[in-house]
Amino acid sequence: MEVVVVGAGIAGLSTAWSLAKRGHRVTLLEQGPIPNPLAASGDHHRIIRRAYPPGSGYGRAITEAYAAWDEMWADLGQRHYDPRGFVCVSREPGDEAEDYLEGLKDGGFPFELMTAQEASTRWPFFDPETIRYAYFSEEGGALHCRRIALGLVEWLRANDVDVRENAKVASVDVEAGRVILTGGEAVTADQIVVTAGAWVTKLFPDLAWTLSTHRTALAYLEPPSDLKEAWEKAPVILDVGGKVDGYIIPPSGGGGLKFGTGLHKRASPDADSDRVPRPEEGAEILSHFSPPIARLDEYRVLEVVTCAYTFTADERFFATRKGRALVVSACSGHGYKFGAAVGRRVADAVEDGDIDRLVRWLRAETA
Repeated sequence: MEVVVVGAGIAGLSTAWSLAKRGHRVTLLEQGPIPNPLAASGDHHRIIRRAYPPGSGYGRAITEAYAAWDEMWADLGQRHYDPRGFVCVSREPGDEAEDYLEGLKDGGFPFELMTAQEASTRWPFFDPETIRYAYFSEEGGALHCRRIALGLVEWLRANDVDVRENAKVASVDVEAGRVILTGGEAVTADQIVVTAGAWVTKLFPDLAWTLSTHRTALAYLEPPSDLKEAWEKAPVILDVGGKVDGYIIPPSGGGGLKFGTGLHKRASPDADSDRVPRPEEGAEILSHFSPPIARLDEYRVLEVVTCAYTFTADERFFATRKGRALVVSACSGHGYKFGAAVGRRVADAVEDGDIDRLVRWLRAETA
């Protein structure tokens, strides 16, 4: 069948990969370059981990995600994954780190619990006076987004996928199975898959009632010289405790030391608004990490990168059928780790039309 995929973030790239492997004729359209630095998938690295609150279902879904990534690494001939594990620190009862710990216990997943002093001895960038406890798990690490995108584009082109960069979509005719580019060209197909990330509501304004757009920013930092080696060897910091919703990815896969926090996001009218970082944003992001990061005044901001995401009310994935179009949104900033598996599942739905099953899996309601 002829399939057009709109959007070449990880969901679109993986969907094109999975469909091409099954013998379908695929056209992949991306409004910018691939990887697109403005897209949520366009940064250097993202986290994969087991830890989710108990009952969410996503912790178990990581098993399928790892299997899908392994299939992709075999096709690409290279593993764009750094399995350095992850650590969480809890700073107050009932914080997100504690919820994640309960999720690991509930799922029977491995972890190593340690005292604050043990954590700061092992990772000297922590301030032990501000930590209740910490735990480490080997089942996680960093996925190298840009390297994955470049590897997939090379594979797709070698396997006869029509990959079109700088091909911005103006509209989608879901009944006719036709995509109209901004230059007026029409691309027709039997099925259309829209994985346009935070730009999806520009193509389907009615979805703005379900998908809200948020803008956030991430800071790349240079640590004190005596802590550089510790950071280079550190696991991913999944959660810094308290109400920060903060994470840190150490240098890996060509990306530097990255700090991000959920406290820095805000609602935005669309994905193109307010994308130039403000001069003070790096310091604002950094301020949320003391505690538990020690000596924070000695870190230097190197770069600030903005991102745009769609969010659902319950912060889970979203999919819907519109005529010949299947619209998929990996919402709320936690979608990248499932990217290869999302591609396989979307390809299933394109072939068999079972959208309900896809939605249940995306929401981690059933296998």
